[in-house]
Amino acid sequence: MSTARFTLDPAFTVGEVNPRLFGSFVEHLGRCVYTGIFEPDHPAADEAGLRTDVLDLVRELGVTAIRYPGGNFVSGYKWEDSVGPVEDRPHRLDLAWRTTESNRFGLSEYIAFLKKIGPQAEPMMAVNLGTRGVAEAIELQEYANHPQGTALSDLRIAHGDKDPFGIRLWCLGNEMDGPWQTGHKTAEEYGRIAAETARAMRQIDKDIELVACGSSGQSMETFAEWEAKVLAETYDLVDHISLHAYYEEHDGDRDSFLASAVDMESFIENVVATCDHIGARLKSKKKINLSFDEWNVWYMSRTDAEVSALDWPEAPRLLEDVYSVTDAVVFGSLLIALLRHADRVTVACLAQLVNVIAPIMTEPGGPAWRQTTFYPFAQAAKYGRGEVLDVRVSGPTYDTKRHGTADLLHATAVRAADGTVTVFAVNRSQTEPLPLEVALHGLELSEVAEHSVLSDADPDARNTLAEPERVTPHTGTGTTLTGGTLKATLEPLSWNVIRLG
Repeated sequence: MSTARFTLDPAFTVGEVNPRLFGSFVEHLGRCVYTGIFEPDHPAADEAGLRTDVLDLVRELGVTAIRYPGGNFVSGYKWEDSVGPVEDRPHRLDLAWRTTESNRFGLSEYIAFLKKIGPQAEPMMAVNLGTRGVAEAIELQEYANHPQGTALSDLRIAHGDKDPFGIRLWCLGNEMDGPWQTGHKTAEEYGRIAAETARAMRQIDKDIELVACGSSGQSMETFAEWEAKVLAETYDLVDHISLHAYYEEHDGDRDSFLASAVDMESFIENVVATCDHIGARLKSKKKINLSFDEWNVWYMSRTDAEVSALDWPEAPRLLEDVYSVTDAVVFGSLLIALLRHADRVTVACLAQLVNVIAPIMTEPGGPAWRQTTFYPFAQAAKYGRGEVLDVRVSGPTYDTKRHGTADLLHATAVRAADGTVTVFAVNRSQTEPLPLEVALHGLELSEVAEHSVLSDADPDARNTLAEPERVTPHTGTGTTLTGGTLKATLEPLSWNVIRLG
């Protein structure tokens, strides 16, 4: 196979990586919360009912902002149900997932969970603009953030939380363009209520950051028109607009699946173009950034049958996709796509954190383990901090049914504050190793500190309860840095992390 090449030069950059790019998502869906992060009867549970084995893995994963409580769940959410004495909290029907919500885990428990992860874990709270509106949003904000001396802030204190929660990042609803959403709205209807809510919330605190709902996917019929109409109402009131995208293999077309990031990058660039068009029309110097606050590999085609079969159970097994090596390579490629657009994607949330299309799996009363997708995320979160260097790949391509012509190499590179550089690279070829050459200009680098590879002779290999470490990264061989040129051979169907010092 011919060699793939690119050049790295610190004079040519994309932008600084915002730590929020490594966010995640906890929704009251399936077993994400109950028997996921929260299981009071588990042998490893702490005094608050949080699974300490899961907390350890969440810290290792390196997540930052954690979006809560949904997702589709938020469009029927009554925040008042989730606070106060647990024994007084009501059970409610969750229309989004045909389940029953006990509210045993609520707002206070969510904040306590973040504190136990560590200072890097930031709350990202969604307000219900489906079945509720302005009044409920500012009441939640007052309860959560006001220090004391009002009915709602004093109620929080009476509930045992003396200190305000300090939530700075808020989502104005969820996927309001989707007909599946409880309280679905047109762009005009949503734009109006989002603007009204944003104004009211900023009257309480002008320095909060707000995320308006963008399209639920690039394939939506209203895509781009939705963003344009919503931003026409909210441009000066919000900081981000959301993007959501999930990818799966269709009908055995693995070549297209491996090129999923082609679609993700197109989605990002089209939303940026729409945002900037509205900014130009409004003669504004402000730039709207992107919050890619739901993304993952998700075998969504199975979901409708799963949900429609439910009869309002509590915390059933739902959306528990078990990820293969192939899924992990695509997942890594999606991470590369986000990093390649770090100048405008300033928030991103992997959906979700535990059990539900997640990098971490648990068994009730039993162990927790890492899915294959855990490793690319943890490595990107650890080494993808700094300034993204501009990568322009020249090399072999292949044709796909869904995404046209795609490069076999998908790559980016991040330069840390200490001058070290990490290259993240995916070889999309299912059968052939890919020679790689990287020319280094203006970078004082002399050695390969590490070449980590995630691949397997069986592209469908998975980590399971029975074999939790069937797939783990291994060390690549033959990787060299000589005379300012990095040379490596990328294994077929592989995710690669090459650290240079």
